[in-house]
Amino acid sequence: MEMNWDFADGDDFGLASSFSTAPVHAVAPEIAGQKIFTPMENERQAEEALSNEIRSDGFCFKLAPVDDQVHFQRHLKQMAPKMTDFSKGTTTLAFEFQEGVLVAVDARATQGSFISSNQVRKVIEINDFLLGTMAGGAADCQFWEGYVAMLCRIHQLRHGEAPSVAMASMMLCSIMRQYKGYGLSMGTMFTGSDKTGASLYYIDNDATRLRGRLFAVGSGGTFAYGVLDTNYRYDMSLDEAVNLGIRAIASATFKDSASGGVVRIYHVTNNGDWNLIHDQIDVS
Repeated sequence: MEMNWDFADGDDFGLASSFSTAPVHAVAPEIAGQKIFTPMENERQAEEALSNEIRSDGFCFKLAPVDDQVHFQRHLKQMAPKMTDFSKGTTTLAFEFQEGVLVAVDARATQGSFISSNQVRKVIEINDFLLGTMAGGAADCQFWEGYVAMLCRIHQLRHGEAPSVAMASMMLCSIMRQYKGYGLSMGTMFTGSDKTGASLYYIDNDATRLRGRLFAVGSGGTFAYGVLDTNYRYDMSLDEAVNLGIRAIASATFKDSASGGVVRIYHVTNNGDWNLIHDQIDVS
């Protein structure tokens, strides 16, 4: 069937505006080998089909064929473990030292055994004083940490000052508690700098929030811990901390097939900001 692309005339194809005005059959004509748009024989059949779909701006999102969608999502892992058992892998680490917090991450994204990218940015720059790492579902980490950025800005507008790192981490933890059991996948190290200096937290999709000096998250975290536990000191200089972060990530990438690509290093200072130290150190 020849596609009609008239809807994209005068627009940059690939932008959200193009897809929001596109007919669904032009964007996704088939799902799982079954056409989602078929002619309806009568009005009743059309209403029955619409009752189990969410439609918005030309898209169609199928819902599970159950009455209670919330109950279904919460119990999906027990009912069908394979559907929620996603193969994920990464190596991210962060530790406190005398000059602030050092964050080091790899850049590989995997889909099971398939390496989809070696250039993923796993440090999310939330705002001028907060950073978050990405482990688990990339979309969950990116969206919710971006949402925290909005909440921090709202707090700043209302109260005339930015929230503390502890308060910002509680914002994210509260969101995870609200959506606990809904299928989110996130394990992030949340760090930043405020009036008290730099601080480091670990937050995951089970609403766990831990304050600590050293964390390594992801499938390669065990190998990174081996290097960190042996060489970590709080009184390190910045150069020593950077070299330790690179060594730990590089060690994990050689032992964990789901980690690799390049190493990125960030330094959160004790003065209310952060700096990008290394953007691309190839360890593949």
